[in-house]
Amino acid sequence: MASFGMIMPELPGYLDLMGAGHLLGYIIGLFTLGALLSRFFSGKIADRAGRKIVMVFGTGVTAIAGFLYVLLGAVPDYSTGMLGVWLFLALRFFHGLSTGFRPIGSSALLTDIVPHNRRGEALGFLGVAGNAGMAGGPAIGSYLAVEWGYDAMFLASSFLGILSLLFTLKLPETLPNSRKVIWSDLNVFKGKNFDIAAWPAAVTLLPVALSFGVFLTITPDFVDDLGYKYKGVFNTIIVVASILMRLFAGKASDKYGRKPLLAIGGLFLFVGMGIMSIASTQLEAAIGGVIYGMSIGINMPTVFAWTTDLSPQGKIALGIGTTLVALEIGIGLGAFVSGSMFASDPTCLQELYRFCAYSGGLMAIILFYSTYMRSTNMNS
Repeated sequence: MASFGMIMPELPGYLDLMGAGHLLGYIIGLFTLGALLSRFFSGKIADRAGRKIVMVFGTGVTAIAGFLYVLLGAVPDYSTGMLGVWLFLALRFFHGLSTGFRPIGSSALLTDIVPHNRRGEALGFLGVAGNAGMAGGPAIGSYLAVEWGYDAMFLASSFLGILSLLFTLKLPETLPNSRKVIWSDLNVFKGKNFDIAAWPAAVTLLPVALSFGVFLTITPDFVDDLGYKYKGVFNTIIVVASILMRLFAGKASDKYGRKPLLAIGGLFLFVGMGIMSIASTQLEAAIGGVIYGMSIGINMPTVFAWTTDLSPQGKIALGIGTTLVALEIGIGLGAFVSGSMFASDPTCLQELYRFCAYSGGLMAIILFYSTYMRSTNMNS
């Protein structure tokens, strides 16, 4: 997570140097598209061939992507010609494969080894680990880019990917009767690629993902206007808030239920994005960012614990993959739309944050109502 997270805040500036700032939304959008397309077979592979193989592949992509960014920089006229721009965007698509594989394998492996009634807590701690990487990664990446240049940042990203790969190779395989990957595992037209049972969790994740896509795309410019020298520091604020909330949210969802926690998460999303939409100082933005980060810390472990609750035995990875498709669709849509709107009209930033706030509020209302109706029916 630190490996790919550390380069995110600086990529808009990197694209500007190439004279392609109008393609801002493609930075997140193509990364997300790579992850989305890989979902058509990564979950199937995880449930049939094993959890570890998809984790190794996803981490391997992360390990070599940083080196490829540096190698592309050596292409003649890379920094100014359109060839360089398209090579860069193609690499963003390839890099996205890492998140199409690794999270599915990690989540499925974790659900194999923890009791059913503690899945929310366990997935919360998995999120803490990932968020710890996302907290330190952007701050380190921004420092390296500002003080040492983009190549230093990309090389550090690959180094962390290699370190993660070495750790992953030491993990045990937890799927009984795991086997080698065969052609039918890669054939998207044969067998189920997703699990319809997970659709309630997937739909609930859409507004969260949409907001995250908007956040990733336009926030570097937002914090730059507020005077942040190291843009990754603001990302770190959000991620630290998310980590602190994850320490409690997963366990709370095990005790009180998934829907009530997700309704609270939607409310936090509404308040956090609402404050960011009117923030004019670093302090105001930080307050909104902390509340927004808390919403992520509530929503992410809870929605994936709900997914494992809904998924039939033996199809947990397919269920997780289905919910992750909603994540990629939301992030990609948020990135493309916000990037295109912001490129043509930089003053629309507040409106984009406000839209995200409204989507969180609608999510909270629907889930609170659903929880209330279920409680009323049970009492009847």
